[in-house]
Amino acid sequence: MNDKQLKWLSYITCAVMFFATFGGMVVTKTDSGLGCGQEWPLCNGKFIPAYTVSSLIEYSHRAVSGMAGLAALASLIAFWKYKRDRKDLMAYVVMTSVFVVVQAIMGALAVVKPQSAAVMALHFGFSLIAFASSVMLALGMRRVEKAKMPLGSERLPRVSNAFRRLVWGATIYTYIVVYIGAFVSHTDSREGCSGWPLCNGEVIPELGGGVGIAFMHRVAALLLLIVVAVMGHFAYWRNRDNREIQMLGVSATVLCLLQIFSGAIIMATMHNDEVYVFSALGHTLLISALFGVLSYLSVRVWQLRESAPVEQQGELEMRGKKIG
Repeated sequence: MNDKQLKWLSYITCAVMFFATFGGMVVTKTDSGLGCGQEWPLCNGKFIPAYTVSSLIEYSHRAVSGMAGLAALASLIAFWKYKRDRKDLMAYVVMTSVFVVVQAIMGALAVVKPQSAAVMALHFGFSLIAFASSVMLALGMRRVEKAKMPLGSERLPRVSNAFRRLVWGATIYTYIVVYIGAFVSHTDSREGCSGWPLCNGEVIPELGGGVGIAFMHRVAALLLLIVVAVMGHFAYWRNRDNREIQMLGVSATVLCLLQIFSGAIIMATMHNDEVYVFSALGHTLLISALFGVLSYLSVRVWQLRESAPVEQQGELEMRGKKIG
């Protein structure tokens, strides 16, 4: 299997993983989690269930999740056979495989035995890690396939250790915000704050119950925008000789801004169920894309860190196509 074929396999895995994550969002936003009753893997006692909207949504999500598991397994086998010398690619494909299995098990347990809101939020968090890992695999394999230089001959500019820590901090904090947002959904606290940007017409409302959870999410999102904007500023202006780092930083900042605006759209469509589903899905997709970009950026700043020895950096930076 050549590099181009591996690249397309990683693309397919990423696409299927995206649809599995998207399907989970649809299940949550449409309250279709028990569309197949409390049975798994059968749906209401049947392999092919009777048609209802909720059962169709839930069963479709199960089918796509199964495809995601098969795609991850195929990638794991292929990369183990042809790219086991690339530790970065192997790490991505192993993470994809592990977390797609973990989130599938948690999904099955949630059907058979209802779980707490915190556990259900963690279920989405694990599926997001699986998706982000598949994004890193696709982007990493794309770089390998496009490489024109032999191993160790390329020397990209390094990034500072301070910038590396900033990127890692932004990525970890993004995951925390994702978890808080999922917790808002699973505790049905979306109406805790009415209006935008104020919460119930106040800068700091009376906290308690759903209001406190919703307000905590808004504060966390505002802090996230500040952190990502600062990171994006340094990515662009302090790395002018590295176009890849610049574009990843700009992409993260734009996605974060769109995420904030999508939150305002959610509030505007809160009482219009037909429109709200789409605005909520868009909101979740944006944060998923943001986490994927930041995850890949975290890997790149590690590979290009100041403290990496020249020989190690050459190995981490590029294993190009073999000559001859």
